[in-house]
Amino acid sequence: MALQIINAGPDPEETCAQIRECIAEAIEGAEIEVHSPSAGHFEIKVLSAAFEDLSRVKQQQLVYGAIAHLMSGTTPPVHAVDRLQCLVG
Repeated sequence: MALQIINAGPDPEETCAQIRECIAEAIEGAEIEVHSPSAGHFEIKVLSAAFEDLSRVKQQQLVYGAIAHLMSGTTPPVHAVDRLQCLVG
């Protein structure tokens, strides 16, 4: 009997695009890179002047706030953010 994957979840590239779009809407003018090393796991890099004078925690809260809806529910497309870089620029 072979193993069959019934639902592999959403396409990682589509989810990367959703993440970029949500962050861009929340943080105007941000430069955003999103990669998916494995299903449901993401690495995010955000460069923004909006991060100036904010603590690292506040910077990360801005990003997580923008994508929180993608991380909630019974089958969210984002299982984990394995790496989050917030850079002032």
